[in-house]
Amino acid sequence: MDKQLIQECIDACLACVAACEECATACLWEPDIDMMRGCIRLDRDCADVCALTARLLMRGSDLHAQACALCASACEACAAECGQHHHDHCQRCAEACRRCEEACRKMAA
Repeated sequence: MDKQLIQECIDACLACVAACEECATACLWEPDIDMMRGCIRLDRDCADVCALTARLLMRGSDLHAQACALCASACEACAAECGQHHHDHCQRCAEACRRCEEACRKMAA
C-alpha cells in the first residue's frame, strides 16, 4: 500500500475530526439550536468514525478498507448537512468532510 496515500488519508481524517468537533461546539451556541440538532449529531458521528479510521490506518489494520468506506459515507452525510448552513464553522466542516471523503474513497477502493 502507498505510504503517501495512507498518510494523506490519516491527515484528512484528523483534520475532519477537528473540524467536526469545532462545528459541533459552535452549533451549540447558535441562537436556533433546534435547527442545528442534525448538524451536531452528524458532526459527532463523523468525528468518531474519522478518529477510528485514522487509528486503524496508523496501525495498518486489515479492517482499514471497511473503515475508510464507512468514513467516506459519514463524511458525505456530514458535508451535506453542514453545507446547508451558512455559518462559517459549518462551511469549514463541510469542506473538511469533502476532503476526507475523497481520501477515504481512494483508500477503500
